[in-house]
Amino acid sequence: LPGPDLTAQTEGVRRQAAICIDIPNDGEYSKTSFSDYVSDRLGGLQPTANPYVSPISGRDMKEYPEYFGGSTIPGVPRAAGIRRVIFECVEPLRYIGQAALQTDLDNLKAALHGTAVQEAYLPAVAPGSIEHWLKNGHYPNEEAFLYGIADAMHEEYQAIVGAGFILQIDDPDLADGWQVHPDHTLAEYRKEAQLRTEVLNHALRGLPEDRVRMHMCWGSYHGPHKYDLPLSEFVDIVLSVHAQAYSIEAANPRHNHEWRVWQDVKLPEGKILIPGVVGHYSDFIEHPELVADRLVQYAGVVGRQNVIAGTDCGLGTRVGHGKIAWSKLEALAEGAAIASRRLWK
Repeated sequence: LPGPDLTAQTEGVRRQAAICIDIPNDGEYSKTSFSDYVSDRLGGLQPTANPYVSPISGRDMKEYPEYFGGSTIPGVPRAAGIRRVIFECVEPLRYIGQAALQTDLDNLKAALHGTAVQEAYLPAVAPGSIEHWLKNGHYPNEEAFLYGIADAMHEEYQAIVGAGFILQIDDPDLADGWQVHPDHTLAEYRKEAQLRTEVLNHALRGLPEDRVRMHMCWGSYHGPHKYDLPLSEFVDIVLSVHAQAYSIEAANPRHNHEWRVWQDVKLPEGKILIPGVVGHYSDFIEHPELVADRLVQYAGVVGRQNVIAGTDCGLGTRVGHGKIAWSKLEALAEGAAIASRRLWK
């Protein structure tokens, strides 16, 4: 039977449909966060007493310690973000989240009933991002540990696609690995990113690419982002993920210019870009005409049929109020309609 999150999911999905979001998701109402929800879905873990401190701003923290370490300036964070505890893997990992996942699937199906949306997607976190808050106490090395995570998560990925939904893989680790390891050279970063992408592809084995989209971002924390690695330095690794569509940050001030990357890098045949054209970086609500300009710009480079309007990352609590998030989504839909009229005159 649909679980207790049905009401929230139904309201969220139907509100997305009402403002003309063509491809809604479930709002992730049942999850503690986009990533550590799997601490309840993976067997073989036990919590430790050690807090997890997010490392995704490592390079920025070196230059701006005052910002991250306790400034008294209003609006500046006092800490780097202790959000959860470290879990240790103490035996072979296995998937035990079947009941919770089935509830999510049932709730999304129920929420979609009676709507006219084209399709819907359900997010799930990538193995490389899961690894951030885990300690390996069982596998012989890092690579084996990553593949252990991938084999366990394969069941979740497969079930989402099997239920008729698009699977969205959330993989901020792909880009923020550069900041997580602030002393790595570019070659060292790329080696680790390529390994984690191979692991992700292993976890996606057997799934049709046209049922998979991959979201990547640069951590999405509010902060300088001065040392985000430029997309041009790893776009080939992004495109090596076995997915049809790639959701990328494109609206915030650090990455708004990177549409130019696609002037030099050809989007492979049959692939789709989902540029973020509204963002979490500010509580300013993007004007629909700006949204349209951004979409037309991408369409001019990769082809109008290869672009879907998206968000930089999850809005949620990253903006000041839920009403602002909904207003951004309304601007997204309005801007996409304007862009469509321009592109298909």
